[in-house]
Amino acid sequence: MIFQNIVYICDMNYHSILTGDVIHSRQKGPETWLEALRELLSRKGKDALQWDIYRGDEFQVEIADPADALSAAIEIRALLRTMGLDARISIGIGEKTYSGDKISQSNGSAFVRSGELFERLKQQKMTLGINSGIPAFDEPLNLMLRLATPIIASWLPPQATYALAALQYPDLSQEELGQRLDINQAAVSGRRKRSQFELLRELDAYYRSHLKHYMP
Repeated sequence: MIFQNIVYICDMNYHSILTGDVIHSRQKGPETWLEALRELLSRKGKDALQWDIYRGDEFQVEIADPADALSAAIEIRALLRTMGLDARISIGIGEKTYSGDKISQSNGSAFVRSGELFERLKQQKMTLGINSGIPAFDEPLNLMLRLATPIIASWLPPQATYALAALQYPDLSQEELGQRLDINQAAVSGRRKRSQFELLRELDAYYRSHLKHYMP
């Protein structure tokens, strides 16, 4: 049976916490990326209870639906790749047992897992990972994320701009995305192919489907 080792915790109210930092942020002044990142995070979380940027280039944001956590992490990285930067992001999934005045003052297993994984990512020089506390869920996904790392890291601004638009406007056709980006259909197709965006879309679909099995 495929899912015989799955751990189900049906009564838990799951939360997802993204902890990250902007890699090599000093190579570009904060005026290059700070306001854009602030604007994106403010759309993911309503106020200081749900997102914050601190220590200059570190950030944390709560994604209301854990199913959206991976796409949110890729969206943040796509935004920074449009500027020639990147981010290291850990996704923690679990409980939120205490809400402070700021997200950095809140607590629960989602926060602990995100923070612990973030430190491991820095030590291992990795850029994206998931920690739900369920090894059977985390291990295959983290392997896939390691394999996907070169894809995102290789994005030049044109591919990153396409990926960002495709993530933010998932219901738009390729023609409509081209109109939004002010490029022709051939350029849209080229950016989609070079960004390998469809592979990342499949990875996100895999993440969402397995989340339903492990964390219904």
